[in-house]
Amino acid sequence: MTEHGLLTGRAVAAAAASAVTLTALIAGSPAATADSGQALPSVTWRSCPAYSDEVIRSLAVTDEQRRTFRALLGRMECGTVSVPLDYRKPGGRQITIAITRVKAIDRKHRLGSLALNPGGPGASGYLFPLQIASMNQTNAKLNDRYDLIGFDPRGVGYSTKVDCPAPQGQGVPPQPGPLPEETAKLVHESGVAANKACGVFDPAFLGQLTTQNAARDLDRARIALGERKLSFLGISWGTWLGAVYRSTFPDSVGRMFLDSVAPVNFRLDDFEDGHAAGTERHFPRMAAWIAERNGTYGLGSTAKQVRATVLALGRAYDEQPRRYSDWEMVADGATVAMLAIQSAPDWPQVAQAFKEMRDESDTAPPALRGLLGQGTLQRPPAGAPERFNATAGQAVFCNEDPSRLNFSDAWATYQRRLERNPVTGRASRFSAQCAGWSLPVQKIKVQRRGGSLVLAGHRYEAVSLYEWTKQMHSAVGGTVFTVADDVHGSVLRVPDCAAELVSYFTTGRIDRGCDGTPVPAK
Repeated sequence: MTEHGLLTGRAVAAAAASAVTLTALIAGSPAATADSGQALPSVTWRSCPAYSDEVIRSLAVTDEQRRTFRALLGRMECGTVSVPLDYRKPGGRQITIAITRVKAIDRKHRLGSLALNPGGPGASGYLFPLQIASMNQTNAKLNDRYDLIGFDPRGVGYSTKVDCPAPQGQGVPPQPGPLPEETAKLVHESGVAANKACGVFDPAFLGQLTTQNAARDLDRARIALGERKLSFLGISWGTWLGAVYRSTFPDSVGRMFLDSVAPVNFRLDDFEDGHAAGTERHFPRMAAWIAERNGTYGLGSTAKQVRATVLALGRAYDEQPRRYSDWEMVADGATVAMLAIQSAPDWPQVAQAFKEMRDESDTAPPALRGLLGQGTLQRPPAGAPERFNATAGQAVFCNEDPSRLNFSDAWATYQRRLERNPVTGRASRFSAQCAGWSLPVQKIKVQRRGGSLVLAGHRYEAVSLYEWTKQMHSAVGGTVFTVADDVHGSVLRVPDCAAELVSYFTTGRIDRGCDGTPVPAK
């Protein structure tokens, strides 16, 4: 889940896991690795890439943060660790995992290495230590006593990867308004064809892109770094990676903090259903906030009235989608639903967009453009590291997702989602998901283990539902840390919450929660 996924942000994707038995694997301790007859892994250190200011800005580093980022970049070490492509064949083909390290400032009181993952699957974590430590002064304290470890999971960024060829043709062009069944069938058929073509492109490699193997790679990196235990901080899909790592290598884990926790038994259709239900359930919070400011926005003086206004707006835009002279996007009912699922920091802009969308205009409403105008993918600047690998993301999801729905089931599921979630359901997309993926499903089961673990769930979040945190807690144990906001993976971005996280990694102790991102006053 990154900005992208189980993601992060406004786009969402999915996850699940591997059927290879643990007894057939190289175990996660140096002694067991030596007993297997394989040499202990090591890091091949090399010069780090150079990045321009333009590249650094593209990584969501502000001008204010750039000086700190560059200072950290000057201290960063870069290397690779060799791992088996297939852990059932440890002496077979080897691939490399790219890692980075920023050594602890206080070497005398060093607590070990802390590996960091931003989410995904398919997201790069190579520069994540720098992004975290330059975000605010509280986060920077993580580097006081920990070596911060970034890494690109297999299939991503500077690690060994493959990219499936682009699908032939242009696919099915998006059409404004409600999705007709005949168009949905074309979308499904196009997705199935793309999944089939990708799945057979390099099955030997793609079949080994799983969360389980990413966890095994992480433990190889731990050994290569000379650490008896490895602490871990994961967000979104990174929480699933952390849970799998802890279940597979319980003796290798130090302290672990998982923010915006993924579901235990992952299916893409269940994930989309949960996301839609969560946004619908929490929309009344937004509606009540808007109603309290009826003098400003004029959308209704009660939450019920605001809901009725938004529903009517969605119907109107579906009946007559708006095309603007200054914006290529066509606004329809799905656009209204996309506004309705935004988290609390964006509520003022959402309310203003609703207000502006009620007026006839040839040009796009400014608030709407401000919220959704960045959705178009922009070409990264020259020299930028890969931030997300679509092939890896699809492979990890589809290797672990047992749903793979045929068209009839996918269409029925989508229709139920729309019916049950009249305000926000149109924000979910219809797709083939993993239908047509030709590689076998690989199941993962996480287990309750000992050791230090914190699961941070966000009370009102819809990307990673709070109940998923409770489910994961039942499955793996640990301490539940409740964040009273609706913002995906916000702990590091809120200084008070980040202070709790830093204290946990320093002392092993933590309170039961924090307020999180505040609801806007105006």
